Amino acid sequence: MHSLIPLSLLLAVLNLCPLTFATIVPFQVHVHTPPSTHLARRANTSVPIANTGNAQYIGNITLGGTVARVILDTGSSDLWVAFPGSTPSSNDLGQSITLAYAVGTASGDVHTAVAEFAGFQVQDQAFLLVTNTSTFSSDIHTQGYDGLLGLGPNKASVIEKKLSGNTGDTTLQHIFESNKSSQNYITFLLNRQNDPGEAFTGQLTISEVIPGFENVTSMPKLDVDKVNRLLQGDQHWQAFTDTGVGIIGPDGQPIVVDSIVPGAPSGQLVAVFDSGFTFSQVSRAVSDAIYGRVQGAVYDTRNEYWTVPCGQYLNISFGFGGLRYPIHPLDTVDDNFGQVDANGNHICVGAFQPITSAFSLLGNYDMIMGMSFLRNAYTLLDFGDWINDQSTDTPFIQLSSITNSVQAQNDFVQVRFGVTNTLSDSKWALLPASQMQHSPVSAEEKKKLYQEKILSRWPYILVGCLIFLLLILGVCIWRCCCRKGAKRGARANRTKKGLFAGESASTSYVPLQEQDHSKGGYTPDGRHDSGMFPPPSSSQHSLDASYPADRQYSQYQPPPQYTTSPPYSGHHDHV
Repeated sequence: MHSLIPLSLLLAVLNLCPLTFATIVPFQVHVHTPPSTHLARRANTSVPIANTGNAQYIGNITLGGTVARVILDTGSSDLWVAFPGSTPSSNDLGQSITLAYAVGTASGDVHTAVAEFAGFQVQDQAFLLVTNTSTFSSDIHTQGYDGLLGLGPNKASVIEKKLSGNTGDTTLQHIFESNKSSQNYITFLLNRQNDPGEAFTGQLTISEVIPGFENVTSMPKLDVDKVNRLLQGDQHWQAFTDTGVGIIGPDGQPIVVDSIVPGAPSGQLVAVFDSGFTFSQVSRAVSDAIYGRVQGAVYDTRNEYWTVPCGQYLNISFGFGGLRYPIHPLDTVDDNFGQVDANGNHICVGAFQPITSAFSLLGNYDMIMGMSFLRNAYTLLDFGDWINDQSTDTPFIQLSSITNSVQAQNDFVQVRFGVTNTLSDSKWALLPASQMQHSPVSAEEKKKLYQEKILSRWPYILVGCLIFLLLILGVCIWRCCCRKGAKRGARANRTKKGLFAGESASTSYVPLQEQDHSKGGYTPDGRHDSGMFPPPSSSQHSLDASYPADRQYSQYQPPPQYTTSPPYSGHHDHV
């Protein structure tokens, strides 16, 4: 991810800061390239990082022999450049893509060229050649950069997905894969301008630790919280805060908010470490808890951040891996943009602003630790199995705090008040919690919150829908089986009745006296009882097979079981 601060703020930075802050002095790369290797390495792997008014951190990369100033962004994975002059020698691959960021888009064609970065040379490095950057600002070159170098995982690269094979791999992916003996990590140190207590400059290293900061390797390893495999394009350097004490507010009490990330442990938040964000992005509740109790604080609805008096000292910290990481008060209340209120009074910006444009609709993270946090920790990012899928090493993050709270307070007093320390003045006291201001939630933000509740839970919704469909299918199958069973039973009953009906039509004896006389027959005295049937003809068989119908008998003897009836005598009447 990369978020550019509003152009008005950046122009203020360029006006307030010496021009050298916006001018990058190219570092020279002298590389001997063996003819048979894909990538060469020199001894010095440190990249100087230029600081533009604490708003952008920029390094140099050489493409096709031309130096380009690029923002070093751990929140994305692609390389794009808009050269201010002539385009260097490169190979156009005929693929057009658009890279979308929190603010702005970069569109163009994918090219390859020889790249030189941090003492390494990569043959055929893919990058996006951009010709229109108007969505970022009127002119990015006046802001001090020509493009952006993503330092995130390879699988999050849009270019990598667009090209076949490993042609679209990121710069770091090429470097690590070509140096199997080296550890797959980078480190970076961001300096703070206008801080009298800071004595170092910004640097980035590959597979090496900056001398004097070796203790970073003994810090707790924060395992990267991996997103769903289907959402690898949204994978970032992200980790969990400490349980219950992830954020300590200016009153010394934990700021407790619920995570929007499904499956996040109770009491923990997911934080992305992103060097492309000038202001850190936190939930609105967290931002309000930091600045809402400041006397004279005003929420700027247009720029969506808090403005506070520049003399307001706020001591906050974040917890990761069981350690505290205090934030320098010069970072918490930012005075790099020369802002004034409606009355023309000088004001400062709250550098932990409510997360809006970078809000995670998929619910992958809660907050983004941008430059205002990263200036307070020397950071190591280990790629682990992101480089080699066969590896069992989990990507991890290590943070070494470089801010001393006591020294930081002294620096703040010196910068904001000069000689006299007036922090004890009642005007700097925090308001009671009952009087805390709350920033308004826009209609667009409400919409995003609603969408996040649905989209972030899509796996559960999908599983629920599948279970529902399976239940419906099961009911349908059961009904069909029941109907088929009923039809088979009906056919069996009809067949059984047919068999018994055939037997009743056979020669079995039926006693005369039990016949229904209403349907015709013979009365006991031998006369025909006229009914609906005529008397039998001579061609019909008698009721008893032992007495043929064509013979006449003087007297009919009933079977023994019917002896209770009077003797029957007489002859058949033939018509």
